[in-house]
Amino acid sequence: MSSDEQDRRKTLTVKKTARDAHAAERGSKRTRSGARARSAAQMELAREKAQRRTAEPAAPPVTQPRPRPRPQPEPAAEEYAEQPAVRRRQPRAAREAETFEAFAPCPQGLEAALTAEMQALGFADARAGRAGCHFSADWAGMQRANLYSRLATRILLQVAHAEISHEDDILDLARSVPWERWFGAEQTLRVDTSAIKSPVQSLHYCNLRAKDGICDRLRELEGERPSIDTVRPDARVHLFLTGHTATLYLDTSGESLFKRGWRLDKGEAPLRENLAAGMLALAGWDPAAPLLDPFCGSGTILIEAAWIALGVPAGISRPFGFERLRGHDARRWHDLKDDARARILPSLDAPLVGYDLDPMAIEYARNNAERAWLTADTIRFEVGDARQVPAPAEHGWIVTNPPYGERLPADDDDLWRTWSTHLKREFAGWQVHAISSDRDLPQRLRLKPLRRTPLYNGALDCRLFGFELVAASYRERPDPAL
Repeated sequence: MSSDEQDRRKTLTVKKTARDAHAAERGSKRTRSGARARSAAQMELAREKAQRRTAEPAAPPVTQPRPRPRPQPEPAAEEYAEQPAVRRRQPRAAREAETFEAFAPCPQGLEAALTAEMQALGFADARAGRAGCHFSADWAGMQRANLYSRLATRILLQVAHAEISHEDDILDLARSVPWERWFGAEQTLRVDTSAIKSPVQSLHYCNLRAKDGICDRLRELEGERPSIDTVRPDARVHLFLTGHTATLYLDTSGESLFKRGWRLDKGEAPLRENLAAGMLALAGWDPAAPLLDPFCGSGTILIEAAWIALGVPAGISRPFGFERLRGHDARRWHDLKDDARARILPSLDAPLVGYDLDPMAIEYARNNAERAWLTADTIRFEVGDARQVPAPAEHGWIVTNPPYGERLPADDDDLWRTWSTHLKREFAGWQVHAISSDRDLPQRLRLKPLRRTPLYNGALDCRLFGFELVAASYRERPDPAL
């Protein structure tokens, strides 16, 4: 190779390439790749920011916002279109429960006691009426009244009230009530009518007018009339007439509330359960105190007392009419009963004792107590003579339904005299409360009553006599009757 060729080759080795010449023309530096390139780019970006800060005027300091979560990549348009729009449900404003005027009938003489019971159950506006109690309640309150009331016979919700001038006005009144809310043509119906000082000529005709009004409305709306069932209907309606007014009630109880569901063996001349509970209320019996019934019969008074002391609701073991009506919320009703069962006490501290001369009556009482889920440890029933039974404690209550009328033995005068002597000797310090249709019972017992409360035992006009056997006033002196 000549010297000229060698010089030309050396010159070509130091000459810039076309790529280098293009970069020089743009005034940019040689590009890098990889980690060194990223590091150089970050340094260059930092220098540019510093230069901008020095060139711009200083700004007042600002509070740095909270760091936001890293945004997620947006879905494709197709995916976004398929997702339904999510709406936030606004809380619904609470609706005020519908309130009804209600009436709870009871045996005559228990009106004040029933009013006090209803007020204790939370019905603050309860007020005594004729043979019952008026109060207001919503549907849940109506269920609670049915479950817990011991003195009421029924719980009736008022659905219509108007003045009438003729029996046919009852038809129009009955047609105006929205009965379809509670029952329809597929259910059975019974209508009962009662009146006080009403000028109507025939209660039977008034009952037919009310029944026709109800059935005509349901036939127009549902195409069929409900069937009539007077024994076990699905729905009961009561028409009450007084003066020139008519009131229609929806019966929510079904069978009378005094039917607790545990009494099958009744014995002779039994008390109704709500009357027995009313006697305990009027006597002022303390559920923590001993109780004796020396004429216990089938055990109604003592079983009612046991349920009161244990806190067992009166209607816990029986069905109700509202359970067969439209719209019944079975779950809420079961929750109410479960809450009531959870509050029942397991046992009693004070003794409850019953005696009767009739062994069959004692057998009935034990059977009834067993159906009421009461054990022999809760109530002790024994065959015994009231004139000889011992006192189970130093102090307590005697609440009883002694024999009167046809139940009295031939030696009734001897019965009362001997029983009175036994009470004075063995039960000083006790209170005695006895119901009787015999107005002369205090004279027969030679005891002065502190109270005599009028009560009706069915159709019998009775009195609940209350006596207090003062301690040490009889034990130290002989009875003048002996």
